[in-house]
Amino acid sequence: MTSKYMALPKGMSESSFDAAIAQFKKALGEDNVMIKDELVRPYTKVMMAVPTEEHTPSAVVTATTVEQVQEVLKICNAHKVPVWTISTGRNFGYGSAAPGQRGQVVLDLRKMNKIIHVDPELCTALVEPGVTYQMLYDYLEENKIPLMLSFSAPSAIAGPLGNTMDRGVGYTPYGEHFMMQCGMEVVMANGDVLRTGMGGVKGDKAWQVFKWGYGPTLDGMFTQSNYGICTKMGFWLMPKPPVFKPLEIQFDEDSDISEIVEFIRPLRIAQVIPNSVVIAGVLWEASTCNTRRSDYTTEPGHTPDAILKQIQKDKHLGAWNVYAALYGTREQVDVNFKIVQDALRKLGKGRLITEEMAGDTQPFKYRAQLMSGVPNLQEFGLYNWRGGGGSMWFAPVSQARGSECDKQKSLAKKILNKHGLDYVGEFIVGWRDMHHVIDVLYDRSNEEETKRANACFAELLDEFEKEGYAVYRVNTAFQERVAQSYGPVKRDIERKIKRALDPNGILAPGKCGIDI
Repeated sequence: MTSKYMALPKGMSESSFDAAIAQFKKALGEDNVMIKDELVRPYTKVMMAVPTEEHTPSAVVTATTVEQVQEVLKICNAHKVPVWTISTGRNFGYGSAAPGQRGQVVLDLRKMNKIIHVDPELCTALVEPGVTYQMLYDYLEENKIPLMLSFSAPSAIAGPLGNTMDRGVGYTPYGEHFMMQCGMEVVMANGDVLRTGMGGVKGDKAWQVFKWGYGPTLDGMFTQSNYGICTKMGFWLMPKPPVFKPLEIQFDEDSDISEIVEFIRPLRIAQVIPNSVVIAGVLWEASTCNTRRSDYTTEPGHTPDAILKQIQKDKHLGAWNVYAALYGTREQVDVNFKIVQDALRKLGKGRLITEEMAGDTQPFKYRAQLMSGVPNLQEFGLYNWRGGGGSMWFAPVSQARGSECDKQKSLAKKILNKHGLDYVGEFIVGWRDMHHVIDVLYDRSNEEETKRANACFAELLDEFEKEGYAVYRVNTAFQERVAQSYGPVKRDIERKIKRALDPNGILAPGKCGIDI
C-alpha cells in the first residue's frame, strides 16, 4: 500500500502518525510541517556510502521560537515520535541534514536565526541555532565591531551553534570552539528550559563571561549527545589584532611529516604560533583549487605516487603544506616571526612563503581567510577530486608527536589505497593533540566504488582502534560502531543519563550511539 509519507517512524502505523502530524500543524502552522516528497527530499541527501533510504525522514517540521520547540516535544512524547534536530544542516561528510535513523522527524531550527547580542567590549556573542558564520560576520562588519570569528572550513553556510555542539574546530587562536563556548539554553525532552552556567540565576549578567556557575558543569554533556535541544548559545570572540601575518611552509617529501610535527609542537605549546596549525597533504590542497583526478588519469583505483609528484610540481605545492599565522602588535609579530624563522633554519628544510610572496593565489588566500576569520567556501573543491558526491570524514586523534602522525598517515594511506581510494588528508595541530582529518572521497553514483568506500571506512575504524586510535567525530552511519571504541562503562553511563532525561527516547535516538 502506498503511503503519503516517504517513511514512517519505527513501529508506528500511518494512522497514528497522521494524528501526530495533525497536532504538529495545529501547533506550528501548515507551512511549517512538510510531508510531501519534494519538500522532504532535500533532507534525505547524504554523502555516506549507505543507501539513502536508511536516513530518510518521515516528515520535517520547522520552529521559530523556544515555545514552539516545547510544543514539538510535547507532541513527540505523547505519540512516541522520534525527532532529529538540526541547526543549519550543513554537516557535510558527517551526515548533512538527514536523520540518523529512517523515519525520524527532522526538527529544523534554521528559522531561529537571531543574533541576540554581541558585546564589543567583553567580546561575547549570544546566538540562535540558525545563525550562520556568514550572517554573524556580516553583522560584525556592518556594525564596525572589531571582533574576529573562528570557524570550520565550510564557514559561510555553517553555524557556530551547530559546529560547537558537534565539537568542531577552526583555524584561529580560538579554534577549539567548545572551549570558547559560554552558556547554553537547552530545551529538555520534557519541555523544561535549562540555562547552563550562570544562566539560571534570575537577573544575572555574567552568563556569557563565566562558564561554570555553581555545582556540576553540564554544558559538555549536551555536546555530541541527545539529551536536549540547544536553542541559544553564548561564545567568546577574539579581538582583531593590529597585525595579522599568515605564513605557509612547503615541504617536498611525504616522509617529512614527522619532522614537521616536531618543529611545530614546541612553537604551538609556547604560543609563539597561537592558532591551530594545518599540515595539509598535496591532494587536499590541489583539489581545493579544483584539480580533478581525471585531469591526470582515468585509470581506476588509487592515484600512483608518480602522479602525486606531478601534481605537486604543476600546482606549486609541497607534499605537505603548513599554514600558520602570527597575531598581535607589530613588535610581537616581528619577534615571533624571527623565532619561527630560526626554528625553520635549524630544521634545515621547508620553503617559507609570506602573504607578500603568495599574493592573491590559492590555496594560500583561502587559508589566510580562515585564519583571519573571513568566511569562504573554497574547500568544497575537495568534492571535485573524484566527483560523484561521496564523502565521509575520518578523524582520528593523536598526540602531537611526529612518530604518531607518521604512523597514522602511513596506516591510513595503506588502507585507502588497498580499497582503490586516495589519501586526502590534513593534520590540525592543537596545543598538544593532532586532529587527523581525512576525507574519504568516492563516486557515490558508482555502486561498486560505494561498496569499497564503506568497507574502507569500516577497516579504517577497526585498524586504527587496534593501534589505540579513535575518532572524535563520525558520520551518522557509523555512530554505533565508534561508540563501541570508548568502552562499556562510558556507554552504560550515557544510557542511564538518557533514560533519566528522556524516558520515552524521543530525542535523536542513536545519536553518537546513545539510546535508551
